[in-house]
Amino acid sequence: MGCTSSMYAVGRKKKKLSVPEVVVFIPSMRIPEQSNLQRPLRGLVPEDLADRLSCIRNQIVLVAEDTGGSAVTELRQALEEYLSVLIGLTKKENGIEGLVEFKWKTLDDGRHETCVANSWFELLSVVHLMAMLTLSEADSLMIPKDHSGSGIRVVSSDCKRDAVDLLLKAAGYLEFCVRDVLVCMPPDIKEKLPKDLQDGVLEAISIQALGQGTEIQLGLAVECQKATLSVKRRLACEQLSYFSQAYHCLSGGDMDTNNGCGKKYLWFIKWKFLEAKAAAYYYHGLILDKGNEPSFHVSAVCCFLAAEQLLSESKKACLSFSLAAPVTRAPPLWGSMKHLHQKIPEVASRKSQMYGYLLEQEKALQALPDLPEFQLSLRPDDYQLPEIDPAWDSEKWEIQGQPLKDHLKDSEDDIETE
Repeated sequence: MGCTSSMYAVGRKKKKLSVPEVVVFIPSMRIPEQSNLQRPLRGLVPEDLADRLSCIRNQIVLVAEDTGGSAVTELRQALEEYLSVLIGLTKKENGIEGLVEFKWKTLDDGRHETCVANSWFELLSVVHLMAMLTLSEADSLMIPKDHSGSGIRVVSSDCKRDAVDLLLKAAGYLEFCVRDVLVCMPPDIKEKLPKDLQDGVLEAISIQALGQGTEIQLGLAVECQKATLSVKRRLACEQLSYFSQAYHCLSGGDMDTNNGCGKKYLWFIKWKFLEAKAAAYYYHGLILDKGNEPSFHVSAVCCFLAAEQLLSESKKACLSFSLAAPVTRAPPLWGSMKHLHQKIPEVASRKSQMYGYLLEQEKALQALPDLPEFQLSLRPDDYQLPEIDPAWDSEKWEIQGQPLKDHLKDSEDDIETE
């Protein structure tokens, strides 16, 4: 599952160390730590509302700690319930955006703790966790469990389509974080954010999810006899575009790509980029080879040879990714790569021999053709926050015998007279 998967286990019992498979990579997963919500909110919101905020958050803390983030359904339900109550803390008219210090930590080692007194940080962290849990769920769907002992592992088409839906959902969460949450944070708060919550990293993970969704779609197209070469080429080129964009986002400097999870994440993007480019040149070559002119055949051979070289480089990138800490392992070949790892070297060898004489005669034409560009098909799901909990109707509040607005006004008067 990524940087988080090899470091935690379900429950608190020690489990035998194993190297996890990774299909959908998760750069990091952050979970909340115990934070005191009631004390800073005392006298500003009704006691039962502060207790409810604290209770739901503590439930999330306990479930996340005890299961290592594996109880996806339970965590998602608690997070969604928490969000509807949490939204009230972000409303400027309530004047309590920066009163509570929220604590979060990375799940892998728990050492990278972040404490920020801002409710928008809390909202960002909650939606980010929802995105990571959704990526985790997609990863689980793409790693089949062979309970028969036969060694045969098959992921059904339905599971693959469900995984694509989850990837689009995760991308939507992350797009929402960049578009609607980060922009609400004061600059000094944004500077305190950990690297994996910076906008460039969030954008990279969102685009990665779209790229992996396209990768799954390409695999489905390869398995479908009715899918044309044009469809397969288009999907491969789209996949290439997504991973190229993700790499560009990571290169912006928001994440340390020289160490730790940042370095591993960069290797993952490089691996998927090279695979996509190999597939794109292979299918482009097959289409060019249908032409009647010698130049088409020469260009096709150039595509096949480039695809073979890229495939070789992708294997090295996969190994570098797997060995980068924390150590993971790639799953057995699946989807389009299961087909292309055999076909690309075979076709490159056969076509090179078939058109060897043309390569000698048309040396001036031995240039790698440009790949076509296509409008990208997949888009993140549109995510909207839930409705604010009715308990935030401040007109009905009575705190210490007076409405909240009067309480806040009295507090302001006290400050002015001091």
